Amino acid sequence: MERLEQLYEGKAKKVYATDNDEFVIVSYKDDATAFNGLKKGTIKGKGVINNQMSNRLMKMLEKAGIPTHFVEELDERNTVVRKVSIVPLEVIIRNISAGSFAKRFGVPEGIVFDEPTIEFSYKNDELGDPLMNAYHAIALRLATREEIETIKSMAFAINDNLKAFWAGCGVTLVDFKLEFGKTSDGRIVLADEISPDTCRLWDSATGEKLDKDRFRRDLGGVEDAYAEVMKRLNEHIEF
Repeated sequence: MERLEQLYEGKAKKVYATDNDEFVIVSYKDDATAFNGLKKGTIKGKGVINNQMSNRLMKMLEKAGIPTHFVEELDERNTVVRKVSIVPLEVIIRNISAGSFAKRFGVPEGIVFDEPTIEFSYKNDELGDPLMNAYHAIALRLATREEIETIKSMAFAINDNLKAFWAGCGVTLVDFKLEFGKTSDGRIVLADEISPDTCRLWDSATGEKLDKDRFRRDLGGVEDAYAEVMKRLNEHIEF
């Protein structure tokens, strides 16, 4: 598939047109940002890890019956995906209190919930991605009620699959962010990425953070943490 002009550049990825209108090529960068772009840096090798991890986890989810935008990995940084119209909702699933949830509600990190929670935020950098509920999303015509129910169902199913997989790797899935898109025929599919950029992953034995919080909080060892997560994934996932 031929790569054509660049269509978009975000914080962590570039998107290119192809010679097929149904597909685009996503190219992963090593750039790192936090706090809606206020903190910027580079995590060496991050693009390779995030690309390959996302692809392998999406293939696993496809086998579990969850549709995704993944088509084909071209090389360590570039992947063909279905062209979708992104639903402008960030979907956050939380299994354990951490990050903004702990800060917002004044509770310590590490509280294991009896069941996972789900949050929506409006995908809008200028507004700081504010939290919203389903009624707000419907009122603003960001998604229909039926689409939101589909997204919720898929998000919880993804959580069940990822929690079980990471547990087998000795990693606890604390929380994570998902994005969904609509294909040309109106199907809702999982899009964006699944990586240490978008997931909180803690070592199950030590509680050590193995994700982007090491960058956000200046904990050091960022590259080593990403590499460790990728190593464990490769040891446990079926290709």
